[in-house]
Amino acid sequence: MEQTIYTQLSEAKKFGQKKFAVLIDPDKVRLAKWQGVLENAIEAGVDYFFIGGSLVVNDMLDYVLKSLKEKCHIPMILFPGNSFQLSYKADAILFLSLISGRNADLLIGKHVITAPFLKVSPLEIISTGYMLIDGGVLTSVQYMSNTNPIPNTKDDIALCTAIAGEMLGLKMIYMDAGSGAKIPVPTSMIEVVSGGISIPLIVGGGIKTPEKALENVRAGADLIVVGNAIEKDPGLISEMAAAIHSYSATSHQKV
Repeated sequence: MEQTIYTQLSEAKKFGQKKFAVLIDPDKVRLAKWQGVLENAIEAGVDYFFIGGSLVVNDMLDYVLKSLKEKCHIPMILFPGNSFQLSYKADAILFLSLISGRNADLLIGKHVITAPFLKVSPLEIISTGYMLIDGGVLTSVQYMSNTNPIPNTKDDIALCTAIAGEMLGLKMIYMDAGSGAKIPVPTSMIEVVSGGISIPLIVGGGIKTPEKALENVRAGADLIVVGNAIEKDPGLISEMAAAIHSYSATSHQKV
């Protein structure tokens, strides 16, 4: 039986293998660098594409998914900014619950609206606890969600939030400083949260260098997501992938 994406991520965590996802915002694919991003991702052996954004105000979502599927077999995971960002053309969806905030709509409200669609869809549904961490600037996610991020100095709040998410049955935790964050999720917070949960931990937002990506996986992140930095310089994809996968290649020595 073919493994699900979640099973793959869980097995990878078990064996200390780190994964890398390129985040693509459909609203930005008109940029000339779009083709370069795709080619570099394929050549670098990127593990996943995350597809989504805070708005997605055009009709590019299906176009992006179709284009990716025609050119490669890298799994495509929807990372929706709202309940309208849905498509059968993807392989899976992060069914996000914003557990760091207190906006009931993003904890359960929007999920009720999309549940009937997802129930009959071919998408793999991966319930994920989404934790917004203060990135030193007002991000699109913070503004659109109308929630306050967890202060980046409060490791204890992040830990307790992640533990609660796991106890509620969520399958993964996603700590995100937000697109364009000035300050990425602190290493200390990643270490503390990773040490307190047994489910896969995703980290994204403000990761601009291969060194920071490697630092994050060493701290306990299982999947690194990079978008903004790659939009500016697609050449970073190969360096990021090499850094993240280099840890995977030697992880058996670190057990």
